Amino acid sequence: MNPADFRLDRADEFPHPAGPEPHFNESTYANAFDAVTGVGGWLRLGNRVNEGRAELSVCLYLPDGRIAVRFSRPRIENNLAFDAGGLRFDVVEPMRRLDAAYEGDVFIVTNPDDLRTPEKLFAEAPRLPCSLAWQLTTISPQHGGEPVRDDVQTMYGRDFSLGHFNQHIAATGHFTIGDEHFPINGHGWRDHSWGPRWWTNIIWYRLFLAAFPDGRGFMIHRIAGEDGRTRRSGVLLMDGQYHEITDFDAITEWTDQQDPAAMRIIVRTETGLTAEIRGEVLSLAPLRNRREEKGRELLSRIAEGHTRFTWDGVVGYGMTEYIERVAEDGSLAGYPL
Repeated sequence: MNPADFRLDRADEFPHPAGPEPHFNESTYANAFDAVTGVGGWLRLGNRVNEGRAELSVCLYLPDGRIAVRFSRPRIENNLAFDAGGLRFDVVEPMRRLDAAYEGDVFIVTNPDDLRTPEKLFAEAPRLPCSLAWQLTTISPQHGGEPVRDDVQTMYGRDFSLGHFNQHIAATGHFTIGDEHFPINGHGWRDHSWGPRWWTNIIWYRLFLAAFPDGRGFMIHRIAGEDGRTRRSGVLLMDGQYHEITDFDAITEWTDQQDPAAMRIIVRTETGLTAEIRGEVLSLAPLRNRREEKGRELLSRIAEGHTRFTWDGVVGYGMTEYIERVAEDGSLAGYPL
């Protein structure tokens, strides 16, 4: 990604005027994990103001393998804030400090495989009150922005988000579920995007995210277009600077259910740096996204993996995200790549 191809300023930290597209979306996302226990999770609020609703996601990975989740579509009337359904993101200092808070119920998922049949799960799973407060402070430059020309490709593709920036963060705070309390003192990653979005516009992609106690981190991304060709992008964070990735290989070990279980990633940057990173998925939330288009249901698999990464013997916690379209026969567009 060439920084000269993108425009980004402090105002982009805040909501933008909604475009005319019915499926215009503006979203804020953050993940955070304790550096010692690995406990943490991710939060996302996507404002679909032209549809009069938001997309709320809370997904917290607990130390015994349980997952606490909340997915809802709260009503919104405008795109003036990221605040709906009990989830809120507050800009304390643009591009430097973002606070996240959630107050509401979560479903307790004892067996993550139950998320494959969410209607049954959410009818039967126990619910507990959750209170969350995270303070997210940048440890990196910003990466991305809005393209300055029509021929500039965006990270996820212009039919998924026109503007997009991200950065690595230090994370402190806590969350409480019922009478259990989980402190967070570690790291994570956050992003902000705006523009038209359908999840099913993605054919398939792989996304790897983590930050480490020694100040390093990475965002590694591979995405396939309609023609089957893939683009590789991302950064290594080293010495407080981003180094653009020019190429990488990711070899995935799969479960019998075609979910990612582990991966080996070999990376080279434009500055000649190389890295070999290994990941082990500790807990996976097998999610889905459905929509109907011209009387036909479109389905995507969204596998959200809480992952322990190792880089030169240093352990860091983060996320792997595997998205792909699901064909009518149940096959996955990207599997087994």
